[in-house]
Amino acid sequence: MTTRELTAAPDERAGVLLVLLAGVIWSTVGLGIRLIEEATVWQILFYRSFGLALLLYIVIRLRTGRSAFTMIARLGWPGLIGACALMGAYTGGIIALQTTTVANVMLIFASAPFMAAILGMLILGEAVRWQTWLSIAVALIGIGVMMGGKFGEGAFWGNLAALGAAFGFAVFTITLRWGRSGDMLPCVFLSGLLAIPVMGGICLVLGLPFVLNANDAGISLGMGLFQVGAGLVLYTIGSKSVPAAQLTLLSMSEVVLASVWVWLVLNEVPAAQTLLGGAVLLGAVMFNALSGARRRWPTPHT
Repeated sequence: MTTRELTAAPDERAGVLLVLLAGVIWSTVGLGIRLIEEATVWQILFYRSFGLALLLYIVIRLRTGRSAFTMIARLGWPGLIGACALMGAYTGGIIALQTTTVANVMLIFASAPFMAAILGMLILGEAVRWQTWLSIAVALIGIGVMMGGKFGEGAFWGNLAALGAAFGFAVFTITLRWGRSGDMLPCVFLSGLLAIPVMGGICLVLGLPFVLNANDAGISLGMGLFQVGAGLVLYTIGSKSVPAAQLTLLSMSEVVLASVWVWLVLNEVPAAQTLLGGAVLLGAVMFNALSGARRRWPTPHT
């Protein structure tokens, strides 16, 4: 911990630990996808959405004493659009993780706050600081380095899917501010509910079986309950007492650790091009956070 964290109020220190733990949990998503044996993205999301919706229903009920269905009924159009954006983000994330390296995917995800800043300016009329514009320009260079020279390869399309996922998360962020919602959990719960019939319908159309082997079913359900759901709950609680700039920096634990897990377990080593571009992108994120960003960027993850 830094000196500031050691001298911070107890609530803030606890918040830091919760957010850091959320990042550690989220970082295992890439490893989970790598351990899937046969299931497709649609089957994974069908099972994962069940786990996610179940956990969030229970958590929302315990936290508020109200039905989660009552809360999502009050979300309106912003909540519905945000939930659909999350579905798209989840889909793009898993496609990306199945077609390119975990390091590529996680580093590109880190660009979501910059996309949210631009969308906030265009849709909500929010001002964008010059430091953020500079960070966006540098981040684009980093992403270009990671994606360069890979046209026609699976990795290139995986990187595009990762960008699509980051854009989905950015849209979700904007809908929270548009709807003036201080709690992301009802919207995420709605995304899980919507994904069940959507992914189930896609499985039916494609002739994919609903019964998976024990390994794939267990991992997919576990990603909904543990990797996505539990991480979101910890982040939501912890973020209320942690400064926004620190939230951005703490969330980098997910980016770094995701690559570490697949390297340790599966010996997946990112290319030098990925490391170089990723370093440029993370540098831009750190600069933007440390230069005084005050907004909180909710970051639900694949």
